[in-house]
Amino acid sequence: MGALTTLEPVLRLGAFGAAFAAMAAWEALSPRRRARFAREQRWPHNLGLLAVDVAVIRLLAPGAAIAVALAAEARGWGLLNALALPSWGTVVLAVVALDLAIYFQHIMFHAVPALWRLHRAHHSDLDFDVTTGLRFHPLEILLSTGIKCAAVAALGAPAIAVLIFEALLNATALFNHANARLPERLDRWLRWFVVTPDMHRVHHSIAMSETNSNFGFNLPLWDRLFGTYRAQPAAGHDAMTIGVDAFRSAQDLRLDRLLVQPFRDTPGSYPINLRQETP
Repeated sequence: MGALTTLEPVLRLGAFGAAFAAMAAWEALSPRRRARFAREQRWPHNLGLLAVDVAVIRLLAPGAAIAVALAAEARGWGLLNALALPSWGTVVLAVVALDLAIYFQHIMFHAVPALWRLHRAHHSDLDFDVTTGLRFHPLEILLSTGIKCAAVAALGAPAIAVLIFEALLNATALFNHANARLPERLDRWLRWFVVTPDMHRVHHSIAMSETNSNFGFNLPLWDRLFGTYRAQPAAGHDAMTIGVDAFRSAQDLRLDRLLVQPFRDTPGSYPINLRQETP
């Protein structure tokens, strides 16, 4: 299993490249919404932010979650190591439990104003497409990595389960941020099993009541179970406004603006624990 530490970046890069190419082609051939900005105005900056994230993680915490999982297996840490489950059952349960942990982490980044400052770099994109799924501030990525490592240790998640979960998370984040059209009937059926682009797009609405809904990335179960599910935006997908109200100019799409964004202005009234607008 120690070989996973070496293989992890190669496997993740391969899965990412395949998913990104597929989603980019799909949204180019069958777009769901008309884009406000040309790709060349947004993509270099969103992809540039991804490059910064990758460099920061590879420098400060390379393969951290896999390393914690291997340590947990070797030392018997965590809940799953105390249960007598078949190996396949442990893997499935770990993947589902990690997805639940990411759901609650996502809510936390919306609930705490200081964390929302980090997370709003993701929400302040003025269009919604596959590169939006890559647009996270490096400080959020570092904090998220620490939370994920704590969850892996507490669960005693096997290293193979962590690798599967991270590959799924990367692929579904690209899928559910794609500006791609699904037939309405297929979308209604599919969103019982996986978060679809139409389901997640509601979460990127400028309206606070819609931003604070549909927190899931992989499984839609958690939003339905915990009452955060919203089927459609009030204005409809074609007319809804994407982004947050504090950053509405083309200049705010630039990489340098994204990197300093957490230190600009106030969180506004988006955090869940502040007074909300009337739906």
